[in-house]
Amino acid sequence: MSIQRLHVGPRMSEVAIHNGVVYLAGQVADDPSQDVEGQTGQVLAAIDRLLAEAGSDKTQILQATIFLKTIDDFGAMNAVWDKWVPAGQTPTRATVEARLARPEYLVEVKIVAALSASAPGR
Repeated sequence: MSIQRLHVGPRMSEVAIHNGVVYLAGQVADDPSQDVEGQTGQVLAAIDRLLAEAGSDKTQILQATIFLKTIDDFGAMNAVWDKWVPAGQTPTRATVEARLARPEYLVEVKIVAALSASAPGR
């Protein structure tokens, strides 16, 4: 089965789709001047857009890995996450403190999701 890639760059693709599974690159805020709630909201909006483009949505998320600059932001990030994630459709998840690519990034989220049953080619 072939691999489909979206938003291919010289270093990485934003999305890879293979065998009915959608893999997203780690997503960070477009405006890192925001606090962790603002950055989390931006990241989750980017995830929504990329999943839709790939033929999936947040109800199909299998796994989320969340990286926080400081674990002290766990509660604030969760406040935004909990409003976004569909009740009864929560994915497996890990959250860790990590040094991110740029010091102004407070949160990065990496997603693995299933293609929606109605996605083209399914």
